Amino acid sequence: MGCCSSTESKRDWEPLEERSCTDIPWLIIFMLFCAGMVSICIFPIATGAASRLLSGYDSYGNTCGKNNTKIEGVPLSGRDMRENKYVFFLDPCNLDLINRKIKSISLCVSKCPSTELKTLSDLKQFALNNGSKLCSYDISPSRYPSYPDKCPKLPVPPSKSIPVLHRCVPVDISCYAEFAQAFITFVGDNSVLRRVTAGVMASKEIIMGLCVLALVLSLIMMVVIRYISKVLVWILTILVIIGSIGGTAVLWWLYADHRKALDNNALSVFGKEVASDNVKALLVYAIVATVFTVVLLLVMFFMRKRVALTISLFHVAGKVFIHLPLLALQPFWTFMCLMLFWIYWITVLLSLGTSGTPVKNNSTGVVEYQMQGPLQYLVWYHAVGLIWISEFILAFQQMTIAGAVVTYYFTRNKSKLPVTPILSSMARTVRYHLGTLAKGSFIITLVKIPRLILMYIHSQLKGKENACARCMLKACVCCLWCLEKCLTYLNQNAYTATAINSTSFCTSARDAFMILVENALRVAAINTVGDFVLFLGKVLVVSCTAFAGVLALNYQRDYTVWVLPLLIVCLFAFLVAHCFLSVFENVVDVLFLCFAVDTKYNDGSPGREYYMDKALMEYVENSKKMSWYKSGDGDGREMKSMARGGTSA
Repeated sequence: MGCCSSTESKRDWEPLEERSCTDIPWLIIFMLFCAGMVSICIFPIATGAASRLLSGYDSYGNTCGKNNTKIEGVPLSGRDMRENKYVFFLDPCNLDLINRKIKSISLCVSKCPSTELKTLSDLKQFALNNGSKLCSYDISPSRYPSYPDKCPKLPVPPSKSIPVLHRCVPVDISCYAEFAQAFITFVGDNSVLRRVTAGVMASKEIIMGLCVLALVLSLIMMVVIRYISKVLVWILTILVIIGSIGGTAVLWWLYADHRKALDNNALSVFGKEVASDNVKALLVYAIVATVFTVVLLLVMFFMRKRVALTISLFHVAGKVFIHLPLLALQPFWTFMCLMLFWIYWITVLLSLGTSGTPVKNNSTGVVEYQMQGPLQYLVWYHAVGLIWISEFILAFQQMTIAGAVVTYYFTRNKSKLPVTPILSSMARTVRYHLGTLAKGSFIITLVKIPRLILMYIHSQLKGKENACARCMLKACVCCLWCLEKCLTYLNQNAYTATAINSTSFCTSARDAFMILVENALRVAAINTVGDFVLFLGKVLVVSCTAFAGVLALNYQRDYTVWVLPLLIVCLFAFLVAHCFLSVFENVVDVLFLCFAVDTKYNDGSPGREYYMDKALMEYVENSKKMSWYKSGDGDGREMKSMARGGTSA
């Protein structure tokens, strides 16, 4: 179970040759943890908390729609509410925004008021006609006018019952005027919200069409990146170089111009001070820009050969999507799984909020359910489960993609690929590698939980702590964020190594780390040039969608405000492009690790043939030729360079 438990000093990679279960102890731990999550779900059901959440309960501990038992010290508890199935709040606008709850007294009623009730006589008539008593239980309808303090706040707005949660919810937003007066005044005076909302509703067909356009553009972008990746990468590289050199030159020109104006002594004393400060600032900016440009040019010079590998990997990644088109759908399945889990998690969390022992608040007389003793830690356990299981679902997607791409790469005859490579990868992951996913996702959880706690502390103490403490908190959060990103990248490569060799998480992470270190410059090229290209692809999809949206909405002269529809479309376009191109990025990373393993253990000789695609083969052959020309002769150094399979390139 430890990360240093492997005793092997050196082991060759054997792609897809045999499979075995990995990290079984961690799978057992994860299953026990999930059993605990299920127990937390069963606990509110067994104690009646889930029933209270769904049916609702009043301020005296009575569950609506059920025959209740008496609570000691609460006179109005223990009532038969089988005929009263809805929760009614005497003052629904009395909200506690800090604790996120309604402070009003709640009652169980048989019917929610469908019309506005303006007087106590209206309340009395409503109770007599419908049998629904909206005042306190200990007052008969005939005595309503004598006890206004035990009746709802007048006027009572019309309300609608929620079919599932059985609460009476006011349908008129003016009910919340006490805490939203400024907002309502803004809407009433300027009608901006009304016009924006009307624009969204009226242009819903255009919004749907633009969303489809964003989906099509994302697919086209993946094809474009594959077929013109060489031209695209070199254009972007040249633009970056020209931009950095041009920016540095402009800064030095501005510095010289301001320095010349300062030396002319044609300025006032105050003007000379300002000009002197500007000259110093421009000098600092110019020096920093020069250093940055020199470093950038050196990096580009030493990485110029590695850019060709990035281009080749992009080309092969496009072929992978041709053979495995369902890879593009992986983010959607993952999103659906996450949404279902999050809905389940929120439901259980709400149920835990109504769990525990009924406790009477002596100041208000209201009954509240509180978990006491060890049970109060169930919420923390539930919170850890949110992070760990969410990370596990994301890791499952990464392992599925890695398994499918690894199968594609290390299958020499592509016609012998499995009929459903994605499903085969999923089945292989479920059968052999769930323990590895559990361990990898738990490591991310261990880093993410302290970061979230520090972020929460920082938000709660904002404005109270001194500047030093604030900086220390921010520094800790940033360090943990960087560590989390590094571990996420290492985990992804560890999953790829597991998909190749069927080794445990720690062994795979160690092997993947060694491969990445040996190919550090290549990794840097792929993660800089490749990620930059994909980011620009996302920006291009959003820009084209926004441009089409401006043209389409501009012809709708009746809509004076269409900023919100355009923002909705742009957000959707970015999310769609991110889903597609992030999968493309994952495929490129998996292909690179496969390529590095291939070139390390094979040299193209009989019995050690390469697995790689033709595009990558051309890159290796070009690397061999360059190594041969550098050797200067045809002696054993040429054979040594060829045997390395281009790893020095």
